[in-house]
Formats: sequence, C-alpha cells, structure tokens
Amino acid sequence: MNIQWYPGHMTKTRRMITEQLRNVDAVCEILDARIPISSRNPDVDTLTAGKPRLVVLNRVDQADPEVTGRWAAWFRARGFEVLESNAKGGGSAQKFTAAVQRLLADKLRAYAEKGQPGRIVRVMVLGIPNVGKSTLINQAAGRRAARAEDRPGVTRAKQWVPVGPQLELLDTPGILWPKFDDQSVGVNLAYTGAVRDDVIDVEELAVHLMEFLKTYYPQALKDRYHIDPQEADSGYALLEAAGRRRGFLISGGEVDTERMAKILLDEFRGGKLGRFTLERPEDVRQ
Repeated sequence: MNIQWYPGHMTKTRRMITEQLRNVDAVCEILDARIPISSRNPDVDTLTAGKPRLVVLNRVDQADPEVTGRWAAWFRARGFEVLESNAKGGGSAQKFTAAVQRLLADKLRAYAEKGQPGRIVRVMVLGIPNVGKSTLINQAAGRRAARAEDRPGVTRAKQWVPVGPQLELLDTPGILWPKFDDQSVGVNLAYTGAVRDDVIDVEELAVHLMEFLKTYYPQALKDRYHIDPQEADSGYALLEAAGRRRGFLISGGEVDTERMAKILLDEFRGGKLGRFTLERPEDVRQ
C-alpha cells in the first residue's frame, strides 16, 4: 500500500514549532506505544535539537506490556525521560508533572539558587495526529482545556494550557512528514488511525491487518471472530470468514467485506482484539 497524507496546515505547524521553541524549556513527544517508531516524526529531532526531551508512550493499555517495558528502556538508554500513559487512567497530572521535574531537575535547581523557586516551566507537546496529545493534556490539567476527538487533524492551532501554578503546556497540531520512505510506516499509521480513513483503501488495509494478525496473533482471531486461521489463508479470505461469522451478508449471500473491514479496524483501534505491539526495539535500524 502506498499511503501518503500531508494536509496543508502541517507546513504551518512546522513553522510554528520552530518559532515557539525559544519560549519553552523542554519538548514532550507523545508516541503510540503500539508503534513507537512509526509514530515518531523523524523531523522532530532536527526541529527540537538541544531541548530536553520527554517521551510519553501513550495507549500502553492497548500495547503488549512486556514490549512496552523494553521500549521504555530503549528510549531511556538514548537520554530521554520516559512516561508510560494510557490516556484514561487517573493520576496523570501528578505523573506528568513529576516526569517534567525529573527532566528539568538541573534547571529547576538553578532557578531555586537564583531565588526563583516558583518560576513557571513551559513544555511544548508534539506528536502525530490522533496520538492522544489533547486528551493527555486535559488529564494533566485536570480539566477539558484542549479539544480532543478520536480522529486526526482536530487541533489546528497552538494553545497554552496551565497545569498547576508552575507548569504550562503548549498544545500543538499533529504533524506528519511529507513522505513515508518506508511504506510499513504508512500502513502502521493507518492501522492506528493517524491517517484519515477517507484517503486510504480501508478494505485493502484490513486485508493487510488480517495477514499480520494471522502471523503474530492468531489466537485473537479465534477469540474475537471465531475463525481458525490457517497458513494458506489469505487476508481477504480471513476478512470474508469473519464477515460471514458476523452475518454481514448482502444480495446473493456474498459477504459485505467493506463493512467487516471497518469493524475490524474499529475494534483493533479500540483495543477489543487484545493488546498488540507492532514494532520491537530489536527491529530498529541503528
């Protein structure tokens, strides 16, 4: 699949990030714990060079917990502060603030020594579309301060959000990059909803997802759709079998595979199929 999606407002976002960097003390990059590499914008390292970095592995409740632990260790070994979040659980404000304090411990100590212990710390929050930035910010702030929806491209302008008396977060629009050099990245982003469904072939994407699940998580297909995938089964055959099990039939007894494709993706994104991680640290090219 050749997936590309780069709305015009993302060029404006890049400029805004560059302009606002001088106003922040650190950068928080929110990643999808299921696809930590595919959900990392490769431009962020260059755009934010020199700023302390906090990596938030979001949606850990939908990812393989053992692999999430390995990813956390992988990022810490590269000098990042790391916070695991499910974007739904409690205590987000305390956890987020504590992570920022660890990240900026030296700077906060220097402020205190200069007689400025209450000085406000500002953090820019970055991430790809639909990775949960606004939801996480709202939880950290303890109120609905940033607009959040379960679809990409909702946040279109920057917004400062106070989190307690000494921390402010800069919510930014989701930003992708102009071209996915590795098409597996585009497919992973489409699986998780970071690329809008109206610019992709949903049925073809679901076929690819069925093939992935057959190979790595066949039990999930047995448990959810009551189908027993065989090695020779194509992704389309599995999609058709699942649709037949669900009773998604149209005229002539054919299976409505488009409807089943949408259901498969919705249930995968909602965590109803299980906890999966699509990438592993050992697969990263150094």
